[in-house]
Amino acid sequence: MVTINIGMLHYVIDHIYGAFMHRTKISPPFFSRGWGGSKLELLERMIKDLFPEVEGQNWPPSLIQPAWRTVWETRNACLREGVFRTTCDEQLISAMPPESHTARVAFLAPKHVPPHKMACVVHLAGTGDHSFDRRLHLGGPLLKENIATMVLESPFYGRRRPMMQHGSKLLCVSDLLLLGRATIDETRSLLHWLDYEAGFGKMGVCGLSMGGVHAAMVGSLHPTPVATLPFLSPHSAVVAFCEGILRYGTAWEALREDLAVQKPAMTLEDVRERMRNVLSLTDVTRFPIPKNPNAVIFVAATDDGYIPKHSVLELQKAWPGSEVRWVTGGHVSSFLLHNDEFRRAIVDGLNRLEWKEPPF
Repeated sequence: MVTINIGMLHYVIDHIYGAFMHRTKISPPFFSRGWGGSKLELLERMIKDLFPEVEGQNWPPSLIQPAWRTVWETRNACLREGVFRTTCDEQLISAMPPESHTARVAFLAPKHVPPHKMACVVHLAGTGDHSFDRRLHLGGPLLKENIATMVLESPFYGRRRPMMQHGSKLLCVSDLLLLGRATIDETRSLLHWLDYEAGFGKMGVCGLSMGGVHAAMVGSLHPTPVATLPFLSPHSAVVAFCEGILRYGTAWEALREDLAVQKPAMTLEDVRERMRNVLSLTDVTRFPIPKNPNAVIFVAATDDGYIPKHSVLELQKAWPGSEVRWVTGGHVSSFLLHNDEFRRAIVDGLNRLEWKEPPF
């Protein structure tokens, strides 16, 4: 009788998928055009500015007024899509491709329920998630729990993808930091809109993989408690690009050549060390502890070929009171098979929040 190690099988599936996606010549690797020059220096400086010296200094964010259109409507629910100008600082906007200047959201909400008796969760995109569909599929069944879903299309993705970019393969390292900083700014504005304009009683933010890193950052920086739900997420992009499978899909030689213009003797190990230093800016353990760490639930996979266990546990250690839940599987299989666990975490995280006082 042959016994199969299921955990190893999940891990191998991640590597097979990764080899197909990142080692074949079907599409170019990440960062094929190098570091991004002066844009990278700007982003390094502006990400450090996320941490205010005085609490509340960066709040409230820019107020948005999305222009909405109804996609469909039933007796019990309504799906709308909205657009608004990105809320980034003008310096960041000048660094962004024109295609990314307009933010797009999908908003799925129950009907006939007062907003102060509903919750809404903002769902952020993982690597490769260019449409609203997957996240609407995740959030749709939560309508019966009176939980609305707001899905943000990431800069550099979907209709916001630059013309020269193939799929998800960002052209420069600076694009990764720019995508993250813009996502944080736009999500904070969406949460502000949901709170002050729409009047929701509870709010949360979640995301898969890269989206989970951004969700953790947003939840950390929010001035009031929100449910924070990172799924299959590392504590830092360093893990994904320097330790996980994505390192095989990174244009290390192009990055070395870009640096060699200034320092001709650069080795590939020097390049990887530079990457670690740059991406350390995305280390969520350096961010403040969220206002209610009990409403932080990480869902991680036991045999994830992209995200090692130690990375998830570092975040839990940095945020005492947070919870880690493990699902059996790898990165790809868990993404496909464990939506019910992600939904349960969303419900439980929101249940750990107090309802906002209803308007008079």
